[in-house]
Amino acid sequence: MQALSPAIEVYPVHHLPILKAYADQLGLVSLINHYVPTEMGVDAGTVVLAMVLDTLSGRSPLYRLEECFAQQDTELLLGKAVPPQALNDDTAGRVLDRLYDFGTMRLFTACAVRATTRFGLERRYVHFDTTSRSVWGDYHFAETQDLPFQVTYGYSKDKRPDLKQFVLSTLCVDRAVPIWGKPEDGNASDKTLNTTLLSEIAALLAQYGVQPGAYIYIADAALVTEDNLAALGDTLFITRLPATYSECGRVIAEAVARNQWEEVGVLAQTPPTQHRPGTCYKVAEKVVTLYGKPYRAVVVHSRSSRSTAAKALGARGASLLDHAGGDHACHREAGVFLSCRCRGCSRAAAGAAERLSSGGGGDRGAPAVWPWPAKPKAPPCDQSAAV
Repeated sequence: MQALSPAIEVYPVHHLPILKAYADQLGLVSLINHYVPTEMGVDAGTVVLAMVLDTLSGRSPLYRLEECFAQQDTELLLGKAVPPQALNDDTAGRVLDRLYDFGTMRLFTACAVRATTRFGLERRYVHFDTTSRSVWGDYHFAETQDLPFQVTYGYSKDKRPDLKQFVLSTLCVDRAVPIWGKPEDGNASDKTLNTTLLSEIAALLAQYGVQPGAYIYIADAALVTEDNLAALGDTLFITRLPATYSECGRVIAEAVARNQWEEVGVLAQTPPTQHRPGTCYKVAEKVVTLYGKPYRAVVVHSRSSRSTAAKALGARGASLLDHAGGDHACHREAGVFLSCRCRGCSRAAAGAAERLSSGGGGDRGAPAVWPWPAKPKAPPCDQSAAV
């Protein structure tokens, strides 16, 4: 067998060319160079692309890029032949400094705008949430330092209260695609963050061509405060009414007493199985009054709580639950979702509910408020158990 020519070089590029193709569709390199021009030997956009490929290649540290690209075809992955030694730590550090000076979130927003346009992302439904990121170390900073956020102790969603953390707030569209994000102090409150975002969201979404009144703001129960509801104004929204409000218990009790539910069925996208039956939902519409103003409330009943309790209590517990039935069981298995108070908003929310009943959602989190892609109407609960 004839030996290969010494001029042929072989590189294990794996999935990186696919990532490069997506970066080309977004125009990542040209966008970075437009906002962060430099006179360096390697332009900032190419260095950022190298960092992205390096991070998504499986390497965790964001340094020693030259080692990563020493065994790669840089012309294929970066669009031009770049000597690996040109991607040294000094070059990467200078580019990161320039990105920070310009504003990392401004750049991220510019990339997100292109992504929403290029891939036709749904921008009518915006979902706000936060998550915590735990870190190790003391992180001692002088009080006079001007820092974008404080690494400190706070409520840990990672269930690591022994570690310091920072909070990342995100605004997502099209189910879970982030279009905005910001690091916050480790002890930041979701209620306060909602208030801050609500004052900026109209201007933010206007950058995406979404005008006021043309979107529905979706958030968790931390949204329900007097200040946040006042800040919402006529903005369409959907959230969960906390059980700490007496109105929550009142409408659940009324829904259970009237027992006039609308069956929604199984909303899970995955088909139910014998060992994992789909959760069945039914709803009832009510009105609640919060801080002197009426709001539309939808009581959502789920049968998953009954199954969970039965498994925890065993066969005798399941028998007792079935025997008790009625009000007590329904109270524990129901939750209340809050929506807009105006008639026009109610029609919009009703349209979202109609899409929900024909589209379905997941079994975790807040399945009754997120618009999933359309699919055939879910079967009634009494039929789904046999699937």
